[in-house]
Amino acid sequence: MKPTAPANPPHSAPFRHPHRVVYAECTLGNHIYYGHYLRLLEEARGEYFRSLGRTFADWQEAGFIFPVIEVQLRYKSPARYDELLQVEVFPIRADGIRLTFGYRVLGPDGTLKVEGETYHVCTSLHEKPRRLPPELKQALGH
Repeated sequence: MKPTAPANPPHSAPFRHPHRVVYAECTLGNHIYYGHYLRLLEEARGEYFRSLGRTFADWQEAGFIFPVIEVQLRYKSPARYDELLQVEVFPIRADGIRLTFGYRVLGPDGTLKVEGETYHVCTSLHEKPRRLPPELKQALGH
């Protein structure tokens, strides 16, 4: 069984990234189209890495990429046009070549909209498996 995102991240407060729902993300039913949540998670994960001191482009220049190999999302409540969401990101696993992040998307009143995980592997630019860099593991608290 895969690890699931805990209600509260294990090591510290989650990284929070705000996102205002734009009209282009919504269906005719005025809720975010389910596939757009992946972009929200990517956006928040990128900002989380930036907050740790290095962007994805920095890691790529150093010869590391972190492709997603699996995603699990659980939809709890619809997010609507113009809502200001908080996307929480927190590391669940960082060992060997594996990296897993948990997410919670919260509405303006704290209502859980979506929760889930992304599963990554660390590779070279030529897609050869690489151990996670020690400085990344340390920054993630693992």
